Amino acid sequence: MKKDIHPDYHKIKVVMTNGEEFETRSTYGKEGDILKLDIDVTTHPAWTGGAGHLVDRGGRVSRFKEKFKGMLS
Repeated sequence: MKKDIHPDYHKIKVVMTNGEEFETRSTYGKEGDILKLDIDVTTHPAWTGGAGHLVDRGGRVSRFKEKFKGMLS
């Protein structure tokens, strides 16, 4: 392997939104830094599988379908 081409790999602390903490190795920041998550991986649909359907809030989906009806038939 070539020397000096790889990023520094070190230990950091990760703090989840519920206050839970764990230590891991990462290229983020520097040794001993703290990474505070903005999204809760225990409840966010991207990690839990979510509802799996599109919710029409304020008629946005309906307006979109009306505007582009007939384009994809």
